[in-house]
Amino acid sequence: MQRTIRGKAVPRQRKEVDVSTFEGRFAVRLRKLREKTGMNVHELAEKSGVSKTTILNWESGIRKPIVSDTFLKLANALEVNVRTLLPKE
Repeated sequence: MQRTIRGKAVPRQRKEVDVSTFEGRFAVRLRKLREKTGMNVHELAEKSGVSKTTILNWESGIRKPIVSDTFLKLANALEVNVRTLLPKE
């Protein structure tokens, strides 16, 4: 992924996610599952009905997902079982 700063393409840098927290483990798991399916964030957002911003916030560990029908939407879009989406303790 690249962004443009002052007309120059600059690669985006991923921030380290704290995998000792639920949010961090979920962030890593969600990103890996999305990448495994070959989807980008925009495609997952469209397919799942979850906003792109929300997915980006989850993948960066900024926000904690609320377990609800949103998990079901993501699991359906990624074609996995909801249990696959949840991080292991």
